[in-house]
Amino acid sequence: MRLHHLLLALLFLVLSAWSRFAQGVKNPQSCHRNKGICVPIRCPGNLREIGTCLGAPVKCCRRK
Repeated sequence: MRLHHLLLALLFLVLSAWSRFAQGVKNPQSCHRNKGICVPIRCPGNLREIGTCLGAPVKCCRRK
């Protein structure tokens, strides 16, 4: 029974860590940590959007 509790706790930790990655980037510091750059309006052709910097109009972009 203790093993079930341990596995459930491990599953919870893995899923909570995964949800942070799915949320995307929301500020310039996390954008740069994720090897991205902040670009106004939209990302150029060779970059893809991974989040926002300082609000909706400024995008965080990273190479594809």
